[in-house]
Amino acid sequence: MKRFASLLLTTTLLSTPAWAFDVEKDELTLGFIKLTDMAPLAIAKEKGFFEDEGLYVTLEAQSNWKVLLDRVISGELDGAHMLAGQPIAATIGYGTQGDVITPFSMDLNGNGITVSNEIWEMMKPYVEMGADGKPVHPISAAALKPVIEKFRAEGKPFNMGMVFPVSTHNYELRYWLAAGGINPGLYSPEDVSGQIGAHALLSVTPPPQMPATLEAGTIYGYSVGEPWNQAAVFKGIGVPVVTDYEIWKNNPEKVFGITAKFNDENPETVKALTRALIRAAEWLDAGGNANRTEAVEILSRPEYVGADAEVIANSMTGTFEYEKGDKRDVPDFNVFFRYNATFPYYSDAVWYLTQMRRWGQIAEAKPDAWYDEAAKKVYRPDIYQEAAQSLIDDGIIPADQFDFDEDGYREPTPAADIIDGVAYDGKAPNAYLDSLTIGLKGAETVEGGEVVSN
Repeated sequence: MKRFASLLLTTTLLSTPAWAFDVEKDELTLGFIKLTDMAPLAIAKEKGFFEDEGLYVTLEAQSNWKVLLDRVISGELDGAHMLAGQPIAATIGYGTQGDVITPFSMDLNGNGITVSNEIWEMMKPYVEMGADGKPVHPISAAALKPVIEKFRAEGKPFNMGMVFPVSTHNYELRYWLAAGGINPGLYSPEDVSGQIGAHALLSVTPPPQMPATLEAGTIYGYSVGEPWNQAAVFKGIGVPVVTDYEIWKNNPEKVFGITAKFNDENPETVKALTRALIRAAEWLDAGGNANRTEAVEILSRPEYVGADAEVIANSMTGTFEYEKGDKRDVPDFNVFFRYNATFPYYSDAVWYLTQMRRWGQIAEAKPDAWYDEAAKKVYRPDIYQEAAQSLIDDGIIPADQFDFDEDGYREPTPAADIIDGVAYDGKAPNAYLDSLTIGLKGAETVEGGEVVSN
């Protein structure tokens, strides 16, 4: 009997996986919004990467970004696919407050700006056309400016949708509009509409509702992630006029967010989660996007994005369709791993903070050191590096696939890679803000609906 028990114990030990991290909590519930850039979560689950780390994960779609954030902060969700601005805003106390961190950046690019067919026809006379009769991209918001001016002259508001006040989509839409000479409005502590002095009125619309809201005429355009730009093309109700890749080449997008408390209590679990997500991101970009067709099938399932596979594939497999029939090669429209997409750079966090300051969500001027300190409270490259090093040590991903930057900042983005021709250096946030034509600068504040120089 003792010999049998000894054999049983030996067999059990031999069959137990040698996990990289000794997780404190193995059953997890993670949230997401139905967008293609939630892909690392779906792939980590479907390809068994979570289970490889001893994690048993339930993925739950959430109705909107606010509900998702609230449920992470309350502990109902252990973590989630988040707007990059959400952990930052929560930590600095803008909107919903809570100590939220990110050890993993989920992707680069992936968004677009779409206008209705009516607005597109009004824009076209101001859009440069190529020899093939198709628009020359990127299309500047300067082509939209006379349309908005016509609406204003007729006393009609020009309404546009974005997904959340601290979303990349809000900041990218504002960036594109401002680069074309259109004021997208300011926030103040007393007026959080973001419409102070605005020529285009931006308001929140949940991503899956964007096409229907456009079709109903409630909004004339929107900024959203996929597949909801391509959905407008397939429905024949709108035209994507610019992608975020054209606004800022290889810009950071979503992140994976958890509370600082969850990390403090479950540090090994967080590293295991990060390890699984890195593997999923690498799989998504492997072989020059060779796995994207399989990824599209997975994402099209109702429990994930739930859109038609053909619509998801239109951007996910390396193309992007503008007007119906005008499909172009954009291999980097969705990037999940290459270009160090998964590394949580401090400079990415600083960019979001500059946009919060630019539009008045951060009401008062802050020194450069404040931006650095705020970024380091939220973005955690130390966690990422430990997870990545374990993958290197195990021979799963080669070391040359990672950038363990000494200070956690990307190289400055050159002017040629940003639509307004203004370079971005995360180590000089105030100089960057001062170089932008529209928005708050220096010590300016918004008081009583007016910009005041202090």
